[in-house]
Amino acid sequence: MKSLIVILGPTGVGKTELCIQVAKHLNVPIINADSRQIFAELPIGTAAPTKEQQQLVKHYFVGSHHITDYYSASMYEQDCLALIEEMFKSSDVALMSGGSMMYIDAVCKGIDDIPTIDDTTRAWMKARLETEGLEKLVEELHELDPEHWAIVDRNNPRRVVHALEICHMTGKTYTSFRTNTVKARPFNIIKIGLNRDREILYNRINQRVLQMISDGLEEEARSVFAQRGLNALNTVGYKEMFSYFDGNIDKAEAIRQIQSNSRRYMRKQLTWFKKDTDIYWNNPDNIEEIINYIDKQLQVK
Repeated sequence: MKSLIVILGPTGVGKTELCIQVAKHLNVPIINADSRQIFAELPIGTAAPTKEQQQLVKHYFVGSHHITDYYSASMYEQDCLALIEEMFKSSDVALMSGGSMMYIDAVCKGIDDIPTIDDTTRAWMKARLETEGLEKLVEELHELDPEHWAIVDRNNPRRVVHALEICHMTGKTYTSFRTNTVKARPFNIIKIGLNRDREILYNRINQRVLQMISDGLEEEARSVFAQRGLNALNTVGYKEMFSYFDGNIDKAEAIRQIQSNSRRYMRKQLTWFKKDTDIYWNNPDNIEEIINYIDKQLQVK
């Protein structure tokens, strides 16, 4: 039976380097599962695989879309499953790697069939967010869908707005579409989680942010500053830079906040992944051990 190997882990842990070695060993390309690395305009701030790394091994879903494109986890599920099916025509193994929890779960478990938002509703809600503010929309969500209001991140405008878009477009609550039913896949799934000592991981994240600054993050952020309202830019690295450009903080504080918010996101990722008991955890420095585990699992399957 065909097998999908999923190598996952938090930001800064070292997924890219390890996956290139695994991909070479298996002689397969890498399917990227990072919701921001898909955008061609954001290679530095998302730590996307470099051109040199992509020359070593072919990567899918890296720089494949633009920040003006609407893209979601459900769309990724459809696109990725189609790609995997095509890959399985010539190989028994496919390799996926990333840290976006929803994208990985969408492929491995399936995602609820939530309707795609039409352009009119999306534009209307975007305008309302700008004119009325997040707090007002949170109150409206409390009225329209109190069950989802109780669990949603109320500080995340994208989550709040999306739930309201569903409510207004369908006349039903967002909660009504969330069944959390796991979909069966016609292939085996082997999950490998990467982690490091917490202090080491913190230091890697801090140093990576400094490297991003050296590589030109500020210039990259300025190039998309005029489009700051796009969902693609509601992410760590760009939000802090935009605040710096607005004069609300200085550059040193922007860098500090990027480091802090990246560490916070890392903890969120690990909390999410640790709930999955199917994940085999290891340190990314143990390349030989991880490859041996993969080979053994493929033989068993």
